[in-house]
Amino acid sequence: MTDALKRLSDEGVAIWLDDLSRKRITSGNLAELIDQQHVVGVTTNPTIFQKAISQGDGYDQQLSDLAARKVTVEEAIRMITTADVRDAADILRPVFDATDGQDGRVSIEVDPRLAHNTKATVAEARQLAWLVDRPNTLIKIPATEAGLPAIAETIGNGISVNVTLIFSLERYRKVMDAFLTGLEKAKERGLDLSKIHSVASFFVSRVDTEIDRRIDEMATDEAKALRGKAGVANARLAYQAYEEVFSSDRWDALENAGANKQRPLWASTGVKDKAYKDTMYVEELVAPNTVNTMPEATLEATDDHGEIRGDAIRGTYEQARADLDALEKIGISYDEVVQVLEDEGVEKFEGSWNDLLKSTEAELQRLAPAEG
Repeated sequence: MTDALKRLSDEGVAIWLDDLSRKRITSGNLAELIDQQHVVGVTTNPTIFQKAISQGDGYDQQLSDLAARKVTVEEAIRMITTADVRDAADILRPVFDATDGQDGRVSIEVDPRLAHNTKATVAEARQLAWLVDRPNTLIKIPATEAGLPAIAETIGNGISVNVTLIFSLERYRKVMDAFLTGLEKAKERGLDLSKIHSVASFFVSRVDTEIDRRIDEMATDEAKALRGKAGVANARLAYQAYEEVFSSDRWDALENAGANKQRPLWASTGVKDKAYKDTMYVEELVAPNTVNTMPEATLEATDDHGEIRGDAIRGTYEQARADLDALEKIGISYDEVVQVLEDEGVEKFEGSWNDLLKSTEAELQRLAPAEG
């Protein structure tokens, strides 16, 4: 028996599950994954919640109660999603305690319709932290231009953050800067920096999907040779940037005051193209102090046939840069691709949120008690 997931954990990669549902909580499945498959965290997003609530009857009792109280659909969604996150946080609490707050975390996202509104995002982050009321929650804030100051302010308020939808190296550097700014604010406000944690979710497979589509349109041998290289190269260069920022004098001052590093988190690690090995975005992105949040299929595949060969990132930076430069040479603009992906990412989450509103409203109507 090979235990690829254990080897991955031993290499310093925290394994988080990119999924949550009430059924997963109540059936004991989440506890089982923690116990048997080295899962030490959970991430959610509007798409995950939309899928969970629209399938099965796990939410009927709560929806029925909410319908009887005639709450708004938006309030219903907040009550349902925060209940799941709270319960998952309680299940993960022993991990949180054992890792001194680094893992055992559950992420919940601010309303994606606020992605371009700084003030509303900060208010929503504060509200979500209050509603869930668990120390092992991470509030997810997208890394849009408006999101950056919201990240700094939320961290400055002592609230732990999962920064999401990062595609570009330039934006990632700005995210790390916002994190450090937030810690400096928290320090000025006299907060305990050791209690503030953060991860930066750098998306991987979506980069390959978009670039491979452009490569396939070109249909030249030179272009085809670059298929499936951009996502990993981009993430590896992000880790290089992480190493630089977290060895700076600015960081040292914060670390001396008790601060924790913001870990890179590899998101969107489910392989979309069947031409690639289904564990590619796990095996090729092994490095200390990182998180890999996996859909269950990727977790199972890694457990079954993953080959963990130690650190797969450090020492690859020159090749990673060459791979991205080669794409520019054939006419694929990195800056254009990452902007398209950010815009699409916000749009997709907004779409899922709107679907969530519609399906929840339909459920509330279905379960509403007869008048009288």
